[in-house]
Amino acid sequence: MKLILTIALILSFLIQQHASTAQTQQPATTKQPVQPSTGATSTQQPTSRPIFVLPKTPTRLSPISGRRAGMGSRDSCPAVPTALTALVPLQEEQKVGEQTDKSIIGIVGGLTTSERPTFWFYVPYTQDLANLRSEFILQNSMGKDVYKHAQALPPKPGVIGIPLPNTVTSLEVGHTYHWYLKVYCQQTVSVPVYVEGDIERVKIDSRVMQQLAADTRQKILIYAKQGIWFDALTMLAQKRLSNPNDASVKDDWQSLLQSVNLGNIATAPLVNLPNRQ
Repeated sequence: MKLILTIALILSFLIQQHASTAQTQQPATTKQPVQPSTGATSTQQPTSRPIFVLPKTPTRLSPISGRRAGMGSRDSCPAVPTALTALVPLQEEQKVGEQTDKSIIGIVGGLTTSERPTFWFYVPYTQDLANLRSEFILQNSMGKDVYKHAQALPPKPGVIGIPLPNTVTSLEVGHTYHWYLKVYCQQTVSVPVYVEGDIERVKIDSRVMQQLAADTRQKILIYAKQGIWFDALTMLAQKRLSNPNDASVKDDWQSLLQSVNLGNIATAPLVNLPNRQ
């Protein structure tokens, strides 16, 4: 009898042990951790866009150097929805509402590494308007004209580039120059609508020079990050003119202008005026 009871206890123990082992060896039914996808759409970060960063070191720009948006004329200039505007950074003298306020003045302008840079403006006045004329002037730090040109108005409102021709002496590194774009609304002497600001030619760091061996878009990103405004803008404008239907280039253009609070003209067309040499 004792033998039978012992056998029964042993069998009961073996049955329980087998059930416990079987339970632990059942296939897992819980959700497995999701493995990282190798597809570009899930892991790729959004493409970076050009964003202008003000230079860390102070430049030789004067405390109040100009005006980015043209004031209304006192004579017969036609009314326009968007003012004559220089495509340059503005550091206001005082924070007064939106930076598109036409009355704001401050540090207007930026840096370039170019011997003969291109200056960019939104011009709302067109060549079919009677009696209107305009001129672009560049002066050295002594107020002497380096370049003065009767500037053609565009066929439609838009952004134009005014390059310095090869006949102009190269801008000197470390020197600040002052520029104007003036629009006169009468053939006779009149008060112009104008914008003005500074430009300084600089020599960039050798480490940055090494980075500039990259493609054009990377150069634009680097120039914008280093605070070299005129170079970044000109390279991007040239890309827009060469690829007018490229949505990515348009997005880059809008990003760069919005980073200096020029979103109000970021969608304005670029007008390709004839080159001057």
